[in-house]
Amino acid sequence: MSDFERKDTSLLYVQVADYVREKIYSKEWGVDERIPSEHELMAMLHLSRGTVQKGIRSLVEEGLLVQQRGRGTFVIEPVMARPSGNKLHSFAESMTEQGIDFVTKVVDKRIERASRVCARSLEIAEGSPYLYLMRVRFVAEEPVMLIESRVNLEPCPGLENIDFEREGLFDAVERTSGQQIGTAEMTYSARAAGKKRGRWLQCGERSPVLDLDQLVRLEDGTPVEWGSVWMPANRCVISSVRTR
Repeated sequence: MSDFERKDTSLLYVQVADYVREKIYSKEWGVDERIPSEHELMAMLHLSRGTVQKGIRSLVEEGLLVQQRGRGTFVIEPVMARPSGNKLHSFAESMTEQGIDFVTKVVDKRIERASRVCARSLEIAEGSPYLYLMRVRFVAEEPVMLIESRVNLEPCPGLENIDFEREGLFDAVERTSGQQIGTAEMTYSARAAGKKRGRWLQCGERSPVLDLDQLVRLEDGTPVEWGSVWMPANRCVISSVRTR
């Protein structure tokens, strides 16, 4: 059943693009997976083929999708990835070290059941409970990042009861699991904000944002967080200093 709702405020093909983009950004449709066909989307959204085609074509041009003749349309695998085995710092820890005052607001926190895509990433059984957590971080009352986390609850008993406006996720994970954070696999992508994330970041839906996707593991290798950090391109700079 589709959660698509027509709105009179924008063109229908734009609404199709927004719908598909949200499915990708929310990780319901995973990287390298085929999205529903044009005919399936026409039936799901009750729209004409031309409208669906135009919406999909705009996302191909945006770089979110690729069309393969005879196979269908697929979510693109980002090309810039960096596995990280050095000591990890959360964004909160990094900002604190730089002397930046910030405020964290939890805008969504709920227990969800793992989809096939989520279960594969967190290495849990499909349908297992996980914690979905969305936070917005503010500097000088301006939103500088939106953090979406899907957290494996199995190694972290009681994590769902934490006040994440007072305690950082990494700190809470280490405290409840009894383990240190180990490694993270990170992928950086340039994106358009989209309606939902643009609203939280107080920027336009077409505004450029940096999307940092990461899979964080405990020291024993157990996946504990699968999520995304969204940062407006005009408000954040990521820099690093490394030794050879």
